[in-house]
Amino acid sequence: MSALAAIHVGKKQLGLDDDTYRDLLQRETGQRSAKDLTSAECDRVLGAMRRAGFKPGSNGLRKPLEGDYARKLQALWIALWNLGAVANRDDAALLAFAKRQCGIERTEWIRDPDDAKAVIEALKSWCEREGVVWTVSRRTYEVARQHGYHIAQAQWRKLTGQMITPAFWAAISEILKRTVTPERPPSNAEWQRVMNAFGKRLRLRSMQTRRAG
Repeated sequence: MSALAAIHVGKKQLGLDDDTYRDLLQRETGQRSAKDLTSAECDRVLGAMRRAGFKPGSNGLRKPLEGDYARKLQALWIALWNLGAVANRDDAALLAFAKRQCGIERTEWIRDPDDAKAVIEALKSWCEREGVVWTVSRRTYEVARQHGYHIAQAQWRKLTGQMITPAFWAAISEILKRTVTPERPPSNAEWQRVMNAFGKRLRLRSMQTRRAG
């Protein structure tokens, strides 16, 4: 695969929209198009993509895990990726985490309640260290009970240093291209779009920070 083709694969695998992709090119090379990049410039772009989690040679598609707890585990792992806590969103990285952190070396834990609970609690604790607040009470508003809300709230604090403000809902409305308020919150699918969009911003900022350092 040519370097140029690898860059386009990286763009797709990382889920970069055109503006984010061109910002990356400009930051690394001073150009907003990859077609005229030199070999050295291509290497710089690919290096930045690898630091953001790009795996050359992978088609970027996650092979779904099987088992009763797979979706819950994957959702938490992707949440951590969108929080900027992990560099690789693939299920293989999740399995490696389970083996490394919980001492579980077999894949059957995905079906075993006790083993799955141990991994789920480890992932939820990690999310908490990244600023996610899972606690709810009987008085908690319905929107604040949604998984996506908890993750997006933590992402927003990472991006802005602010708690929930009208600007938070305005940013979500812009992403979803509809008016969003606490009374008209996103659906689960829409929260995923929001988390993915905020995640791109966090990963881009992380790349910029590493580049500046």
